Amino acid sequence: MAKSSVLGYPRIGAEREWKKALEAYWSGKIEESEFHSKLQEIRLDHLRKQKDKSLDIIPVNDFSYYDHVLDTATMFGIIPKRFSYEGGVVPLSVYYGIARGTKDAAASEMTKWFNTNYHYIVPELDGVTPVITENKPLVAYREAKEKLGIEGKPVIVGPLTFLKLSKGYEVSETDAWLERLLPLYVQILQELAQEGVQWVQIDEPILVTKISTADLQRLKTIYETFSSSVPDLNIMLQTYFESVENYSDIIQLPVKGIGLDFVHGFSDNLSSIKTFGFPSDKVLGAGVIDGRGIWKASLRDRLVLLEELTDLVTTDKLIVQSSCSLLHVPVTVKNEEKLQTELKNALAFADEKLDELILLTKAVSSGGAAAIREELEQCESALQALKLSDERNRKDIQQTVAAISAKNPERSQPFAERHIAQQKKWQLPIFPTTTIGSFPQSVEVRKARQLWRKGEWNNEQYADFIREQIDIWIKLQEEIGLDVLVHGEFERTDMVEFFGEKLAGFAFTQYGWVQSYGSRCVKPPIIFGDVAFEEAMTVEETKYAQTKTNRPVKGMLTGPITIMNWSFVREDITREQIAYQLAYALRQEVEALEQAGIGMIQVDEPAVREGLPLKEEDQAEYLAWAVKAFRMTTCTAQDTTQIHTHMCYCEFHDMIDSIEAMDADVISIETSRSHGELIHSFEVNTYKLGIGLGVYDIHSPRVPRVEEMTSMIERALRVLDPKLFWINPDCGLKTRGLEETVDSLRNMVEATQIAREKHSLKV
Repeated sequence: MAKSSVLGYPRIGAEREWKKALEAYWSGKIEESEFHSKLQEIRLDHLRKQKDKSLDIIPVNDFSYYDHVLDTATMFGIIPKRFSYEGGVVPLSVYYGIARGTKDAAASEMTKWFNTNYHYIVPELDGVTPVITENKPLVAYREAKEKLGIEGKPVIVGPLTFLKLSKGYEVSETDAWLERLLPLYVQILQELAQEGVQWVQIDEPILVTKISTADLQRLKTIYETFSSSVPDLNIMLQTYFESVENYSDIIQLPVKGIGLDFVHGFSDNLSSIKTFGFPSDKVLGAGVIDGRGIWKASLRDRLVLLEELTDLVTTDKLIVQSSCSLLHVPVTVKNEEKLQTELKNALAFADEKLDELILLTKAVSSGGAAAIREELEQCESALQALKLSDERNRKDIQQTVAAISAKNPERSQPFAERHIAQQKKWQLPIFPTTTIGSFPQSVEVRKARQLWRKGEWNNEQYADFIREQIDIWIKLQEEIGLDVLVHGEFERTDMVEFFGEKLAGFAFTQYGWVQSYGSRCVKPPIIFGDVAFEEAMTVEETKYAQTKTNRPVKGMLTGPITIMNWSFVREDITREQIAYQLAYALRQEVEALEQAGIGMIQVDEPAVREGLPLKEEDQAEYLAWAVKAFRMTTCTAQDTTQIHTHMCYCEFHDMIDSIEAMDADVISIETSRSHGELIHSFEVNTYKLGIGLGVYDIHSPRVPRVEEMTSMIERALRVLDPKLFWINPDCGLKTRGLEETVDSLRNMVEATQIAREKHSLKV
């Protein structure tokens, strides 16, 4: 009989209990012992839920105190020297110091987990001698067994993926590092085998990307070593997010099971199995339920796929599972009381996906579709009702967007001519200073929004409060000495949610939270219908802010690709079509800001690269329509209107042409968290438009020294045109405190003055 499993379960809890515990501990409201107790309670509750639903194989060690890659690094004692680690089990102070930074040490780099919206902490191998600090998978296995009687499946990040996602070593040192790590992995697995563990899931998502012949040989070495060291341990070599490259090589590896994604890598993985077969001595982990999307699966279609697979593998060699960890979806639909019925009935979050897996496993193992006939009918009825809804069939929007997207969007004049006109209008000094958009959202700001949403404040009371906050921060920005100001975005909960609430085609959950990084949880909007502009969204606050200062105030918009990539999107039309609908709606907002007298408009696109397909052959097409969507948004702007954009966690070098093609007058880009490594991109490439490199890390509470920012500025000016160079933080400041924000910005302005004095005579 087939078995059911998932690759991981959300950490945060249905009401973000995990996040609340973390932040209570960080703020000193609870002691470490109570913190451990709270997290154990949350962890056991998640395991108990999976057990109660009769999931056959339950993952353990998928829970984390912050990030699973950081967990792997600290398990192997891979601690940057600046955190003064002295050996043994890694203290929470060091663990969280790596993730968040300390007063004296910068945090490690954070970047996206493949092409998801989750961000992991990048391990730093330089100067480290790896050792086992504790066997975390074993601890997790014992806890599940002793507390709940669960025979868990420990989950571990595989050696090749771990190395590929790490930094601080040369490519030529890869084999040396593998030699250091492999014995440690072996010891972890041997201890698990001695404990009686039946299955271990070793995640190697790197195998869905293009890897070298040398890496294939390393992969073979890794798993032959595991096989000879723990011959009786069932290892599930798990891939996800796409189809595997080198399928015929991978199926020959000496493992007991191979997990494949039959959602995002559906056609190629299925084609590979049909072409090359699947080994009869291995178990197939069939990822048939989408671990990243929120829509109900068509159980009928999924069952057809599973029946096709059972023609190629026997039922007893089949595990029906999620396509990836359920980390990327909210916990449960059942608490959502405000969604319209047609939409709610078509949704499946983590708990509902467990139910889908159980149903499909039952059908595969006994009786096929007949065994779940009623559930199949209910599922198809729910999906059909949404398909036929008015929101998904707005012909006016569909026809207008089709006509606009058929044209090539471009500004009326090239950048060189626009730059002259803008300089004449704005008369900005060399190295203009600005921020990315948001300022700290204090307890008072959040409380005011809550009072307004509950109806305890009327619209005018809330608007008065927002204006008071704008007044405070316009004055502060002027006192600090910033050149281009922002209104602070105090009326916005989230840079995507805010716009979604004002556009047609969006829906919002009450509890649909997912982890972005650390305790940062977001509640992505749901794009379920055709997107349409209804009324001006940002004009009121931006126009008010401009009346309070003679300095320019930027209008702040979130770009079409970021809104799309940071939302859960419909699956009945292409992502390209969704992007164009968003672009058309946002273009109307750009025009509304211009009509209100706003002459600098920032259209943020921090998530452009997050949507980049993992397959190289698909990337050019995506970048082409992503660039087109941005240009559709901004192409009608006047020559003197300065269009800004912002990107973060972007490996600039591999998409510099596309970013330049967006034709923004100024781009700000994160460099601080990667310790200036992005600057190297400009040492090997030229960039001819305005650019601001983030000179300090806003994700850390520490206040950066003037000298740190001066060093970053000087390195950048070795390769960038001073006439086009801006100075700014690396991202918005919403999550930071008032005092640290003001102190950091003062230091940034001081560093700018030093640079101006040094370079003014050279310009």
